[in-house]
Amino acid sequence: MTERGVAPLDQDSARTALDELFTLAGKYNSSDAYFELMRFVGRFRFYSPFNAMLIYTQMPGAHFVCTAGRWRKDYRREIKIGARPIVILQPMGPVLFVFDVSDTTPLPTAPSLPPQVEDPFQVRNGQIGGQLMLTIDNAKRDGIRVSERADGSQQAGSIEWAAAGQHLEIPAKNPSLKSTHVPVWFELLLNSLLSAEARYGTLVHELAHVYCGHLGTPNPRWWPDRQNLSLAVCEFEAESVSYLVCTRLGIDTASDEYLAAYVRRCPVTPAISLDRVIKSVLLIEQMGRAPLGLRRQQMPDGNG
Repeated sequence: MTERGVAPLDQDSARTALDELFTLAGKYNSSDAYFELMRFVGRFRFYSPFNAMLIYTQMPGAHFVCTAGRWRKDYRREIKIGARPIVILQPMGPVLFVFDVSDTTPLPTAPSLPPQVEDPFQVRNGQIGGQLMLTIDNAKRDGIRVSERADGSQQAGSIEWAAAGQHLEIPAKNPSLKSTHVPVWFELLLNSLLSAEARYGTLVHELAHVYCGHLGTPNPRWWPDRQNLSLAVCEFEAESVSYLVCTRLGIDTASDEYLAAYVRRCPVTPAISLDRVIKSVLLIEQMGRAPLGLRRQQMPDGNG
């Protein structure tokens, strides 16, 4: 199998099929089981959130996984006879077979394992860097205008549809080109009195409502319209996204407390879409890493 052996649509189909499988099988109908899945994906940060979920469903006790070639090249370890491979998706390709550290043995020249292999789930109390402002800037391409104001301690943030007729200016990367103007679809408000970490967690939560489709969509090609969901489903999905994004970044938020409290109150997980949660996590993580280009339907004159 080569990296060109499968189109991106095939991976989307795989994600949708797995989402249906989780729903039909009721694998995570227990809130407790779902919370354990979230904790694993949040802490298994050296792979994409979707691949972390695939690893968990196949081997919940996995600690650190690599291909057989990387185990031998980077860590001087070989795969045990009878070891069970774990299947994950390969970027722009079909699948990869990886193995957990527990299924490897050291070669005679093997060095000691580094800390990230010995204890990959170590707790980190990280601080937000440039992710906050970069995510705010990238949200503009989706017509999301983020504002801040000093609110009371009980109000962290909110998001709603914007009044029609407003536009956001997105400067061109090349100074010789004109800026692009996109319609303002949503107004997102953050409490300026909160710490940068708390504001980021709130920003992710409110963006999750958008990208999970809870508010509808200005373009079904960007994300689906799922306005008919219950409040419980919407909040559970948004908190799941916030928990995963922040935990994988090493930031402590209240999302884990919220999910844990839900487990105590409701033993059955609401009818959420794991696929939509994971896709939202992936997008928001990308928004915090680098500037993203305009959506394909957004033309330079702003008529997106």
